[in-house]
Amino acid sequence: MPQLPDAHDHGHDRPHAEISQTGRPGYYEIMETAVRELLIEKRLIGPEEIRRQIEVLDSRTPALGAKVVARAWVDPEFRARLLADGRGACEELGISFYDDTGLIVLENTDKVHNLIVCTLCSCYPRPVLGLPPDWYILKPYRARAVSEPRAVLAEFGTIIPDDVEVRVSDSTAMVRFLVLPKRPEGTEDFSEEQLADLVTRDAMIGVAPVSIETGRTSR
Repeated sequence: MPQLPDAHDHGHDRPHAEISQTGRPGYYEIMETAVRELLIEKRLIGPEEIRRQIEVLDSRTPALGAKVVARAWVDPEFRARLLADGRGACEELGISFYDDTGLIVLENTDKVHNLIVCTLCSCYPRPVLGLPPDWYILKPYRARAVSEPRAVLAEFGTIIPDDVEVRVSDSTAMVRFLVLPKRPEGTEDFSEEQLADLVTRDAMIGVAPVSIETGRTSR
């Protein structure tokens, strides 16, 4: 999918829609409940199947994605395979995909910072990250991540230098994205497991860097 151009020439003096949870069920949550109840009523799917799928989703956490990132940091050949075929490389590590979605892994560099969004709903790399955070599915993030990504990143405490391009990738029903963040300095002697402990969900969405200080505190 083509990536949206960098959009950092916006004004910072106008008010922004805050990225926060309102506590009220959103449109897609209401629709999901209605469709699920209708499918059960029509006997097209049973409560046991729904329960099984929920258990599968519950078994997926950002720790799986962190494992993938850490392996890419220590194994250049795996990193190359991951960037060429995200899903295939994840399956090498025993991470199964329970749907037909593809996975594209985007690497952050000294010149490019990647940010992931789903502008239409909440498409998300659930097989490797589990359920998305609440803010990811809210309209302010979905709209503003595209129109003013630097402002959104700043609200997460992430300031991107002007000479670094910000690329926004829009997930779809069939293609999901995962960010391969930059390995933090000072981790040359870290084991693969120690590196995985540093990788957060937010870093793999692209709203925050990986740092030795934060580790998994933002999960």
